[in-house]
Amino acid sequence: MEFNLSAGAFAAEQKFMPLDGKTVYDVMILGGGPAGLTAAVYCMRKGVSTAMIVKRVGGQVAETSGIENYMGYRYINGMELAEKFREQVLQFGIAYEEGPGVRSVEQGAVKKIALDDGRTFSARTIIVATGKSWRKLDVPGEDEFLGKGVAYCATCDAPFFAGKDVIVAGGGNSGVEAAIDLAKIARKVILVQFLDNLTADRVLVDGLGRFGNVEILLGHEIKAITGDSAVRAVSAADRKTGVRREIAADGIFIEIGLVPNTSPFRGVVDLNDAGEILIDCACKTSAPGIFAAGDVTSVPFKQIIIAGGEGAKAALSACEYLLRDAAR
Repeated sequence: MEFNLSAGAFAAEQKFMPLDGKTVYDVMILGGGPAGLTAAVYCMRKGVSTAMIVKRVGGQVAETSGIENYMGYRYINGMELAEKFREQVLQFGIAYEEGPGVRSVEQGAVKKIALDDGRTFSARTIIVATGKSWRKLDVPGEDEFLGKGVAYCATCDAPFFAGKDVIVAGGGNSGVEAAIDLAKIARKVILVQFLDNLTADRVLVDGLGRFGNVEILLGHEIKAITGDSAVRAVSAADRKTGVRREIAADGIFIEIGLVPNTSPFRGVVDLNDAGEILIDCACKTSAPGIFAAGDVTSVPFKQIIIAGGEGAKAALSACEYLLRDAAR
């Protein structure tokens, strides 16, 4: 089943309105993943004027092959779940913009949000829910086979590769953890590491060594992902000799890290060493009136259900802030 999550589909519902550059919104939500969409529902139920600026509806959820750990569904495709979130938001009218990225944010009693296309919008509070982006290999076939054997989240997608041959790209903590999870159910796991050694914690490396169905390929760089209707092979080159090796596989997990989408907020809110937005238990950032939720924040365990809960908290905190501000 396919869903059209484009801006056109939203406009067709006639529930979404274009953003107005002259309006000062009560809440501006940046991001359209589980955190941002949940925040939108909570804000609109509170009756505050709400706007959303979304790069892509669904976020990482829309890139997930299948989900079995979200309550209420034994199994659901990532795009289907993103559509369910969209339908929930469609109960309400909301100012909505999809496509342009956020270039910068200016702090103040009224915050200014500048987009890549030059437009500027205003709001009394901001909820940052821009999430993270997978760090990609940038090789041929990576985008073509996304959801067809190319995956980025072992926690989400490992069960779908039971009894199959799988490659893991990356020898850090996330890569070795993914290899361990896959080794429990896959027929064979080949871990391909760019460096000449694994950089994961020793306890993880030792744990991986207990599996007899794991092969570790050090000092190799993945050059291409090939297949037909799904992934069939991965090409890896020895970094010293340049010799290529074609590895038959049913899928590849690219586990070379995530990058928080926080560049527009540097210098506006405090970030941790990983570039994530630091928040307290109420989703407050270091800047008054700016809240954050989901994978873009310092909250541990990046999961859909956690992001949704954090989005609800951020919305309630923003509404509480508006009430206190109005009472002054």
